[in-house]
Amino acid sequence: MNIRRSRAVYATFIFIVIFLGLASRRFSGFIPDFVDTYLGDALWALMIYFIIGFLFKNMPIKKTAAFAAIFCHAIETSQLYHSNWIDAIRSTTVGGLVLGYGFLWSDIIAYSMGVCIGALTEVIFKADKSK
Repeated sequence: MNIRRSRAVYATFIFIVIFLGLASRRFSGFIPDFVDTYLGDALWALMIYFIIGFLFKNMPIKKTAAFAAIFCHAIETSQLYHSNWIDAIRSTTVGGLVLGYGFLWSDIIAYSMGVCIGALTEVIFKADKSK
């Protein structure tokens, strides 16, 4: 399914998801533990999905989802590698937010959920516009 995305809308989505992700860390005490454990990772993957949609506004939804999933899973897999230089990057706030710290299989599932939410959102909005 091809889609023509509005960059203004996707930039707004990206900023909303960033805000929600940072808020989920700030207010984690108010979020149930099960949700809190996976929410940040799912939102991070959703942000990556929207960034890819922003950059490649005519890319089909399936391809956007595939690229987002591959990128997120590659970042998670990279957490198996530890060296002084990359761990120094990870020790910074931005480096930790982007690269993460340690590999977890549960993060792969959370990333997959975030990407699926992005794709499903596009499918719903695309179907709504065609009526």
